[in-house]
Amino acid sequence: MVVAAIAPAREGDLRQLLASMNRAPGVVDPQNSLVPFGSFDRLHFARLLILDDPTTSDIKAYRVEPIRYPTYLAFLGDVDGDPEEFLADLVGRAGRGLETIFSHCADFSGGADLFRWLKDRNHPSDTSYVNWIGRTVVQVREECALREGLLTYIRANRTAIASMQGGEVLKALQKFTAGEVQAGRLTLTPPEPTPLIWKLKDLLHLICVPLALLVMAPFLLIYAPFFIWQLRRRETSDPEVIPRIDPAHAAQLAGLEDHDVTNQFSAFGSVKPGFFRRSTLIFFLWVIDYTTRHIYNRGRLARVSTIHFARWVFLDQKKRLFFASNYDGSLDSYMDDFINKVAFGLNLVFSNGVGYPTTNWLILDGAKNEQKFKYYIRRHQLPTEVWYRANPGLTAMDMQRNALIRQSLENAEMTGAELQQWLQLF
Repeated sequence: MVVAAIAPAREGDLRQLLASMNRAPGVVDPQNSLVPFGSFDRLHFARLLILDDPTTSDIKAYRVEPIRYPTYLAFLGDVDGDPEEFLADLVGRAGRGLETIFSHCADFSGGADLFRWLKDRNHPSDTSYVNWIGRTVVQVREECALREGLLTYIRANRTAIASMQGGEVLKALQKFTAGEVQAGRLTLTPPEPTPLIWKLKDLLHLICVPLALLVMAPFLLIYAPFFIWQLRRRETSDPEVIPRIDPAHAAQLAGLEDHDVTNQFSAFGSVKPGFFRRSTLIFFLWVIDYTTRHIYNRGRLARVSTIHFARWVFLDQKKRLFFASNYDGSLDSYMDDFINKVAFGLNLVFSNGVGYPTTNWLILDGAKNEQKFKYYIRRHQLPTEVWYRANPGLTAMDMQRNALIRQSLENAEMTGAELQQWLQLF
């Protein structure tokens, strides 16, 4: 996530430039002349948006004068492999377009080392979520093509297949697939080996976070009564700031949504003033990041299975928090999923934001007040000027189904029950 302050006099020109990268509002041209996203086979999702929080003045409810923050331009990419390698490739192939875009920023100077400039302004996620760690763009595309090829074969040979036993069907499909691969009409690239350094870092993280919590446990136990007292004092006094969303803002957001089975979401807001709320938010994001990295990394975030990628990023000395996600379905269904299944998780994080619906004991109420929560979220949502996805038309569940089809097709032996379940995937 590259973030840079926009030169105030150039914001209007920048908005027009970003709009030129789209075929229509909310529909990017994947081969646009500035950043041809579709040319990068390690890029799942990308977005360019202007971070201009319309709710900054809400902090007045806490008798705190709002800070005049810069308006930022942000570029986000969800990529396979090393992010610096991707950034170098991006600069190598779309350097001129990136220079044209970022030349609207206050501290950009032509002729600078663009890679270094972008790298210096990268903001790593404080917490991130990946639907299925290890599933690459290439894998998704190849497995989609495999399913489509198998469906075409099955439909063309419906009568013959209907007379076969389950094992014979599997052998016929395996023979067809082998022929298509040999002819070059299908490609099934073997998975790339996970880099050893990544495995070691992941193992270290897996072990060290619980150890750190274990070491901290006595101090957390001593601190618990003070934390509860501070929490309850704030929960009974923190103001809600939840006016109805401006109709023009709502219409602008709606115009950028539902052009595909997957949507984007970007939200920005201020953290409640004071050390207590900021430290609480930092701690719980740290814990959540552990769970998304080691527990919820195979198709589900708790009980929610529609999210492809998500990230939480602190900005401005941790006084503001940015959230971005890519999810299947409509925004209403997305919010309902969270409200009904993991409202406590929403409360753990977002209740530390200015104006959030009142919580009790940190995890109760809050998001459960559906109407207030939806007003709050929609009001903090930002329009995403440019949004790209590598595999339009495919939901997270579609990708999982296609992966299972390939996995079972390459499996030499299946029981009768397993074979019947596999055939139902078609």
